[in-house]
Amino acid sequence: MENVTARTLMNPLTGKPAPRARWLGGWAATVLLATALAAPQTFDFKDPKGVNNAVFKLDAPLESINGTANGISGTVRFDPANPGALQGKIVVEAASLHVPNPLMKEHLHGRDWLDVATHKEISFEVTRVANVKTTGTDTTAEVTGKFTLKGVTRELTVPVRLTYLPGKLADRTNGRMQGDLLVLRSHFTIKRSEFGLNPGAPTDKVADEIELTLSLAGAAPRS
Repeated sequence: MENVTARTLMNPLTGKPAPRARWLGGWAATVLLATALAAPQTFDFKDPKGVNNAVFKLDAPLESINGTANGISGTVRFDPANPGALQGKIVVEAASLHVPNPLMKEHLHGRDWLDVATHKEISFEVTRVANVKTTGTDTTAEVTGKFTLKGVTRELTVPVRLTYLPGKLADRTNGRMQGDLLVLRSHFTIKRSEFGLNPGAPTDKVADEIELTLSLAGAAPRS
C-alpha cells in the first residue's frame, strides 16, 4: 500500500510539489481566504473623502430648482454570492441639503419645507429585494424600503445598481486603506405633497415631483 504520509502533492498556492502536511496547510489557507472573500460584508457609506452626494431636482414650468446633499452616512450589508440578501440603511443629514440661492436655502431648511431643526435626518431602510440580476461586477435590483422625510415614513420601491469592487478601496484612498468598495446608484421620484414639504406651494413654480439621484461609494476596510 502507498505510504500516504510520505506522498508528495502539489501546493495549490505555488504550483510546486510539497509534502502532504505543507499541502494541507496551503489548502486550508486557500479555503479560508476564499471563504472570507465570499462572505457578506458591511460597507460604511460615511465617505472619508466627503464626495458622496445626493442630487435633487424640482422641474416646474416656471422654475427649476436643483441642489445637492453631502451629509451621507449609513451601512449596507452585501453578499456578492447572494446579492438578494441585501440589507442596510442610508441616512442623509437634512441640514446638508444645499441650493445656490441663500434665501431659497433658508426657506428649504425652514419649517414649511424640511424643518431641519426638528427633523434632522432623511433615510431609506431596506425591507426587501426583488428582480436581482448580476452581470460581472454589477447587480441590478428593485429595492423596497421605508423612506422617511420630515417625520413621514412611506414604503418606496426604487431601482438600484450595485457595483462590487473587491480590493479597490486602496485605489480610492491612494493606498491609505485596504479593502473592498460597493458603489450604489439609484434614480427615483417622490412627491413633496406626500411628505408635507410646503404642500400649498403653486406647482407652476415649485414642482410636486422631486427627482432624486444617488451615486454613493461604501467601504469595507481590511486590516
